Amino acid sequence: MGVAGPPGPVMDRDEVDRALARLGAEHEAIETSLLALQDHAGRRLLEGAQLTGTTRERWSSAEQAITLLWTYFDAYAAALRTAREVRSRRRWPNRDDLVDLTDLLRGESVTVAPVTGTGGGSPSITGPAKLSERFTLAALVERMNELYASSLDMVVAADVVWSALPARIDLLAAELGRTRQLAHSVGVRPGEHPAGDDLEQITGALTRLREQVVSDPLAYWQRAHGSSAPGGGRPDTTAYDREARALEDVRREIEAVLTVRQDAEARLGRLRDVLSRADRTLAEARSARGEVLAKIAASEVPAVSGPPTALQEQLAAAADYRRHGQWHRLSPLLESLESKAEDELLRARESLTAVTAPLAVRAELRGRLDAYKAKVARLGFAEDPFLVERYDAARRMLWSAPCDLRVAEEAVLRYQRAAADVLAAPTEQRGES
Repeated sequence: MGVAGPPGPVMDRDEVDRALARLGAEHEAIETSLLALQDHAGRRLLEGAQLTGTTRERWSSAEQAITLLWTYFDAYAAALRTAREVRSRRRWPNRDDLVDLTDLLRGESVTVAPVTGTGGGSPSITGPAKLSERFTLAALVERMNELYASSLDMVVAADVVWSALPARIDLLAAELGRTRQLAHSVGVRPGEHPAGDDLEQITGALTRLREQVVSDPLAYWQRAHGSSAPGGGRPDTTAYDREARALEDVRREIEAVLTVRQDAEARLGRLRDVLSRADRTLAEARSARGEVLAKIAASEVPAVSGPPTALQEQLAAAADYRRHGQWHRLSPLLESLESKAEDELLRARESLTAVTAPLAVRAELRGRLDAYKAKVARLGFAEDPFLVERYDAARRMLWSAPCDLRVAEEAVLRYQRAAADVLAAPTEQRGES
């Protein structure tokens, strides 16, 4: 929709003819735009929809604006017809004709009467009630442009939301239906599994979202910042995206349950193996504790607990869930058992290490004593009486039962110091000794 030329002095014949040609083209463009708005799919949907909220308020204003647009257009067309009639009186218009035409084409020659049914009888949907309004053709076109842009913006925005969101919601609802069927096949039902409750919540949320989008599409419209074009923006998919993510989370959880169904027996076998190794390690720790208590004196040896019966009971429950196909119960139990079984094996190994620590200390002392003896023999002092006496004392302590580790370590240290002293003595002194 264009804008008429500015007012000016009395027009000559050529100016009048050019203005009439321009206004005629403008009339056709305006009529085409109004007819396109009248036939717009979004407008027809708005007329037949049960609207609520923001959309109902804006459509009420837009309906008044569209009615007002046609009133303005009729007044514009009538003024143009009048101007054409004046111009057609004679081929060469006289001064009076040109004055009349200038007033028609550039003056406030268009009077618009009140429009009924548009709120208060006002021809303006924003201003106070008036008996009538007078416009120049240029001002009238400018007013029509404003009303047309705001009406088209509202219609296009609603149409875009309706064209995009309900279809996407329906596709998500179809995916939700397939996910519900899959959930039921593995025993995931509301009240029995959190994922089943989530599916119920998503179902309700999608139903409400679709109803809201259909009745109030403009509540789900984000206008583009800085855009003045009609329909400049995009649908607000925040609520839809939230439910889509929630459904994806549920779907992954159900797939995890399906995976449990496929490899449950293998996982149960691995669990039995881990718990069996933990039991054997604890048995070894108990046996080692008895050996330590018999062979090592004056040593704190930690007690060794028995295998936890709770894990065995949970393992039996997991096997029972598998036999009865209760995969939604088996899935979290297996994950918990796998973590606990690894912890139990680690605890058993730590217990064995703690129990056998005194034996490891004794073995280290024995190895150190023999290493120093070998070094002394290599340097030719294997028969040194003092070293032999110190070695025999340390050996008796380390190879006796029960062995006092503290005393044995002191004996080994005495042998080490004696050997170091002998090896550090000058050569002559070694010969004299």
